[in-house]
Amino acid sequence: MYKKINYIVAVMILLTSATVKAQVTSQSPYSRYGLGNVKGLLLPQFRAMGGISTGVFKPSMYFNNINMQNPATYSGITSATVDMGLTGTLKTLKRDNASEGSFNATLNHVALAFPIKAGRTGLSFGLLPYTELGYENSNTGKLDNDTNSVTRLFSGEGGLTKAYMGIGQQFGDHFRVGVNVEYIFGNMVENRGLELQSIGSVNTKQQEKNSIGGIGFSYGAQYEIPLSLKSRITIGYSGSSPSSINSKRTFLVTRYLRQSTGEEGTAIDTPIFVENGSAKLKLPLVHNFGISIQKDNKWLIGADYRMGNWSKLSIDGVNNGLNDSWGASIGGQLTPDITSIGSYFNRVDYRLGFAYDKTYINVKDQDIKQMAVTFGLGLPLGYTRFAVSKLNFTTELGRRGTLTNGLVQENYINFHLGITLNDTWFKRFKFD
Repeated sequence: MYKKINYIVAVMILLTSATVKAQVTSQSPYSRYGLGNVKGLLLPQFRAMGGISTGVFKPSMYFNNINMQNPATYSGITSATVDMGLTGTLKTLKRDNASEGSFNATLNHVALAFPIKAGRTGLSFGLLPYTELGYENSNTGKLDNDTNSVTRLFSGEGGLTKAYMGIGQQFGDHFRVGVNVEYIFGNMVENRGLELQSIGSVNTKQQEKNSIGGIGFSYGAQYEIPLSLKSRITIGYSGSSPSSINSKRTFLVTRYLRQSTGEEGTAIDTPIFVENGSAKLKLPLVHNFGISIQKDNKWLIGADYRMGNWSKLSIDGVNNGLNDSWGASIGGQLTPDITSIGSYFNRVDYRLGFAYDKTYINVKDQDIKQMAVTFGLGLPLGYTRFAVSKLNFTTELGRRGTLTNGLVQENYINFHLGITLNDTWFKRFKFD
């Protein structure tokens, strides 16, 4: 038992360190807006079904999954559950007739759950990415009433992470509720530059860094409608509160000479330097609604609808000019025969889904939309009397943005790999 605990703690420290130190895990010009690209609180097994989760309780009655999107589901945890994973993104950016490719990979999540009272009360905690910021672009034009060419430079890196702890409780036979307490933290660094093309010209660069750390809350509820002994409909709701969290803001403006090599030279002066100025980041209210129908240990289909009040997002009292967002997902899972002995592939979970979102971004009067087809497998790894494990592999084929009005279109393939372990810990055995 102690070896398992030490192993889990070591992995959590490793993942925490990697998450904090890794700065650029995204290459997306649209991460320039708001807080960057927002990641859902979803493990690979749910992403494979298009992201449906709000109305999903237990796709398999024999196996526990951690569904932090709706903390009410923690009440169904019946054994100690550990989930760890990584993610990779292969992306192509297109604009007019030009294109550019990139690949990023990172450790993604670690989550644990335990039953307090098996099948009635459960506890979960873990660490996941919340937003990703990573972009670098430029454009060249003319200054007003001037013949000199000027290049405007934009770059950013960083992101926010969520560490959460939650509890779920079932009341009666069909109703359950839950809540997560979340610590949101991380750094967002953005740079803006203005460079004249002539050698020896004085150029300007400004850098803004927000170091964020604060508490937020999310919550959820589910109601179950039995159709028979082995089939049921589950209706769910989850949301996150419009929290106000702390930010330390550093703002720096420097002037420098452009070298003959074209590189940025040493700063010649710093006209503005504001360090660790206090600010508040106000997060929006978010709603998720979901429904699923399933035959236990056989199949599940469901749908989610989500909406976010991102037009209310503000940093240091300044509205970021974002729009409210909405999105929908449909998906499902099929397990041909979970008890099959003669065929391994009959015990595999086959998952498929589709997701569509109108994001909070509007550029040049164009709403930036995102859509993805998702699919994946849940591969059983082993089974003993007290432990069972599964490898979850998911692929997302998606597109964000448009080529209209000279905008950028992102085509991406996301790969998610996670391992889930169910084990019986802290249990006493009696011997005659």
